[in-house]
Amino acid sequence: MKNPLTPNWLETPPNLSELDPRIWPRTAKRNERGELSVGGQTASDLVRQFGSPLYVVDQEDFESRLMSTRRAFSDAAQKIGTTAKCYYASKALLTTEVVRWVDQAGLSIDVSTSGELAVALAAGIEGPRIGLHGNNKSLVEIGRAISAGVGAIVIDSELEIERIASVASAQDKVQAVRLRVNTGVHAFTHEYLATAREDQKFGIALVDVPDMVEKIRSHSQLKFLGLHSHIGSQIFVVDGFIAAAERLLDVHAKLLAGGDVPELNLGGGFGISYTQADRPLPLDEMAGRITTAVAQKCEQLGIPVPALAFEPGRVIAGPAGITIYSVGTLKDVQVTDQGTAATRKYVSVDGGMSDNIRSALYEAEYSATIASRSSDAEATLSRVVGKHCESGDIVVRHALLPADVSVNDLLAVPATGAYCFSLSSNYNYLPRPAVIAVKGGSVKVLIRAETERDLLGRDAGYEPGEA
Repeated sequence: MKNPLTPNWLETPPNLSELDPRIWPRTAKRNERGELSVGGQTASDLVRQFGSPLYVVDQEDFESRLMSTRRAFSDAAQKIGTTAKCYYASKALLTTEVVRWVDQAGLSIDVSTSGELAVALAAGIEGPRIGLHGNNKSLVEIGRAISAGVGAIVIDSELEIERIASVASAQDKVQAVRLRVNTGVHAFTHEYLATAREDQKFGIALVDVPDMVEKIRSHSQLKFLGLHSHIGSQIFVVDGFIAAAERLLDVHAKLLAGGDVPELNLGGGFGISYTQADRPLPLDEMAGRITTAVAQKCEQLGIPVPALAFEPGRVIAGPAGITIYSVGTLKDVQVTDQGTAATRKYVSVDGGMSDNIRSALYEAEYSATIASRSSDAEATLSRVVGKHCESGDIVVRHALLPADVSVNDLLAVPATGAYCFSLSSNYNYLPRPAVIAVKGGSVKVLIRAETERDLLGRDAGYEPGEA
């Protein structure tokens, strides 16, 4: 009988050890001993070398997704007689090596802080291939971006028009800019991930766009590229993108009367599968339907189709990453749900909300499997939790794990390549895990694991030798 605590979307698979290719990296498989391997490296070997928790990036998968994403938008744009530029949204996962993969694949990169800009520049990508975002860009950040020759700065408020123009003038440069627009399109996603609602911090209201563009054009130090929109994240359907594009193009058409508007940036937010129930629209289909709608709207308005830009991040990094944990303790908890008693197994691991805050922050759902072996035991409803002093410290809210899950088993959680490392912290003074890349049996450290000495090294009151 099905455990009454099991959500309706969670179905028991025929084989708990099977790896769903929609969720796991492309090179993930089980070897002859039933152990999980990625990029030719087994989970146990990786943990022996780098410890756990451990972020693992399938480099082959990541690079393949860079190329297929770029191709999906370029091909779709070509069919309507225009071009498409792809900016990798670096907030998903950023290291210097990741930037080099992006550069080699021919994508541009999107940054939103001086720190992200520093990583991109340190990796050697050229300034014109960088776009700078952010709702509160400082004069220092703007100055650094202009000095580096970034290809575009996205204006997020009226104040930034004067700020960017002033810095560009001081450097005797002309800076290309886009204007971020709050289209009011409500993407079907978590409240905190919807970034085009009226009552939030990003963008300019549609009604204010003409005045803002007039002010941009009044500055000889600024070159207006076009409008920008980002409606949210983890979006499975195309409707919101189309609605936003149509609203933007209505304004875009009016702006043409005052000068050139060469581009339209429709942002990112394309969703991925975290569980068996997730069914995002394939990216090439998304790209095709968005660009077709753009072409149709331009035809209705009697205007040329502009060059397009997109900012995918999660759809590239997310599926390429997994996190490996070690099981510490197990606890069967009796729960009464609507008068029916049921048991949920709590599986505690050696990480938690410090390495994956998304479950606590967004109530995000994930999947999990035993990585150190296969099992044919029956499924038991489990909750994978961390070791932090919070009842909300949940890694996988609803997992079907084999009933014989044991202490010291390795547990792997897929689709953690995006935002998990980026949002990681030292809560409860846990050092952050290493980030490694695997490919063809080789391993490369992207970010070394922190140590307690690293954490103490930032404590001004610490005297070396005390710990």
